[in-house]
This record gives sequence, C-alpha cells and structure tokens, in this order.
Amino acid sequence: MAESNVSVSVDVGTIYLGGKEHRVKTACGVVSVIVYGDREKPALITYPDLALNHMSCFQGLFFCPEAASLLLHNFCIYHISPPGHELGAGPIFPNDSVPSADDLADQILEVLNFFGLGAVMCMGVTAGAYILTLFAMKHRERVAGLILVSPLCKAPSWSEWFYNRVVSNLLYFYGMCGVEVRGNVEIPESDIAQACRRLLDERQSVNVMRFLDAIDRRPDISSGLKKLKCRTLIFIGDQSPFYSEAVHMAANLDRGYCALVEVQACGSMVTEEQPHAMLVPMEYFLMGYGLYRPSCFTESPRSPLSPSCISPELLSPESMGLKLKPIKTRVSA
Repeated sequence: MAESNVSVSVDVGTIYLGGKEHRVKTACGVVSVIVYGDREKPALITYPDLALNHMSCFQGLFFCPEAASLLLHNFCIYHISPPGHELGAGPIFPNDSVPSADDLADQILEVLNFFGLGAVMCMGVTAGAYILTLFAMKHRERVAGLILVSPLCKAPSWSEWFYNRVVSNLLYFYGMCGVEVRGNVEIPESDIAQACRRLLDERQSVNVMRFLDAIDRRPDISSGLKKLKCRTLIFIGDQSPFYSEAVHMAANLDRGYCALVEVQACGSMVTEEQPHAMLVPMEYFLMGYGLYRPSCFTESPRSPLSPSCISPELLSPESMGLKLKPIKTRVSA
C-alpha cells in the first residue's frame, strides 16, 4: 500500500466513453487514471508521450474493433496521465516541486498500490515508454510485460537537450500557441497533424513544461536493461526520429525476452498512424501469457487476426507493412 503520510482521494463522477476517472493523490501530486473494463481481469496500464493523454495517444489503437477484442477482452485498462495532462486539466500550482523521471516512475507504484494491483502489463509511447521502463527496472516484481512504442533509454543528446530548451522557452513565454505543428506546400498538413495541433492547444503550457523538464533530465538506463527479465515488445516506425534509440534499446535487452517490430511508412506515433500493424505482433506476444482473442470476434472481415477470412500469404509481416528485425549479438569464440 502507499505510505501512510500520503492521502488518497477518488472522484468517480467523470465518465469517458465507458471508463471512469479516478483522481489519485500521490506524494508528487494528483494523478488522473481512466479505468476501462472489468477490474477482475489482469491489468494493462498505459502512459502517453509528452503533451498527450490517453485519448490523443492511444485512441487510434483502442478504437480498432480488433484491438478491443484482443485487449479489452483480456485486460482491464488503466490509462495513467502524467500530472496535468488529463482532459480538462488546469495549470499546476507554480510553487509545486517539479518531479523527476524517478518520481514519475514511483507515482506508478502508488497508483498500482491504490488499486490493489499486482504484476501488470505496461504500454507506453516515447516519454511514457521511458517512464514505464524505468518503473520496470525499479520494481521488477510489479511488471509482467512491456509493450513499448518508439521508446527512449539513453540520456538526451546535446541536440535534443538544446531543442528541448528552445521548446521550454517557447512554452514559458508564449504558451502552447508558440509550439506549432504545420504542413507546407510540398507536404500538406495531415489529419494527425491537425488533430495534434488541436490537442496541443488544449494543454496547459506549465504542465507540459514540467513533464518536458523531467524527460530532459532523464538518466541513461541502457546499462540496466539486461537485468529486465519480463517479455518486451518494441514497435518503431521506420521514419521515426527515435529509430536508432529503439534499435539500441532492443540490442541492450536480453534477446531471449525482447522482440523489435519495425513498421514501414510510419513515424513515432504507431498507435495513431498504423494501429492495425500492432495487432498481429501483440497477439503473438500475448499468447505467451495464455491470452487470446475471443472466438466470437474472429468473423470480422477487417481483422488481420482472422486466418479464415484472409489468405495466409496476406498474413506475412511484409504484406502488413512490418519488418521483423533480428537482434544481432556478438558471440565470443
């Protein structure tokens, strides 16, 4: 359970598309957790990327009928938002201390203790993937498996640090309106870019600055990855700026527990850009835990998980826009 000097409060009045919001007060501030499904089932927790929340980061994946049949049938979903990133969040009080990446990982432990959860499945995107990986390294007995999208594991490079300082200054002086996501004449603005711009406009700049500061001060955790013994599934788009980081992370994990899936014609947000490309790898990954899609959903003609509906050659990784990347290791003579 959480420490006795930390109060815990719950507000279950807010409902999001069948889920309920719980506001959990932790040692580092209030955390919003949206819970979907039967709490008697195993738990899957999610953690979004910077400036996003469960709707803007995981909506594409969880709104797929196939993902609903695979994930919601097997899990109760706990969407954890970074402090101040939940829908309708107000600005965090400026005098509150800025949490570190370690603090955010420890917050997850408090959330799990509050709900009485044991070992959980974890799914995170980029900054959220880093926080969940750090949590898994600190509390290995509480993590059954990791599903990571465009993950980070190294400390920021000088170029990333400088870029983040510029963004932080824009947030401080101009708010979210100073951070633009736009297309141009050659590359028109995509629907995802338009949606991101609208969602960024809704974020409180001070809240985003705090999460950005925590990620900008993150330590390199590469050396500790070999100690992770939970199964790990990594997705990375071949056009993602974090491609080399994901390959580096996969190479530093125990090859007996890790698989890396490269999604072609995709950037970092695989959950939004190519959610269907995640389904087959996730299904095989979850089979290792004895979890399967319910038979009543196997008749969906759209489902890439239905061999009876689609010819076998269409189920090859290449035909689905996937490239399975083997992890090469050096063997001493």
